[in-house]
Amino acid sequence: MVTELLTVMPDEDIRKAFGLRLKELRKQKGWTQKELANQIDIRFAQLNKYECGMHVPPIEKLASLSDILGVTLDYLVMGNRNQKQPLHNMRLIERLKELEDFNNNDQEVIITMIDAMIVKRRVEGAVAPFDQQHASG
Repeated sequence: MVTELLTVMPDEDIRKAFGLRLKELRKQKGWTQKELANQIDIRFAQLNKYECGMHVPPIEKLASLSDILGVTLDYLVMGNRNQKQPLHNMRLIERLKELEDFNNNDQEVIITMIDAMIVKRRVEGAVAPFDQQHASG
């Protein structure tokens, strides 16, 4: 797979798409270019060139970026979402891993609570347009 990535990255359209994905992922984390550049030990001007699609990072920097941004290399480079989008909240991931050791009954209680929160959020989202319409009318 790494060989495939390196052979297709020089294509201008792929470089630009990569740069846009990189920028979007960085912004989702709320980081500046300088902050992300520091995390992978490069100058922010170099990161800017990556985000603009002018340059391609070496494979070790790609690996660091995918790890730091919480996405697969395949998604970072090619935009392939063969699997569900990875979770970005490490605290949430850690909690979910801990829950695997709980007994089945406790797991079901927690899943029910999570499901209830999801339903609550969906209902609030569905009602919000009506609330806004009522407030302005």
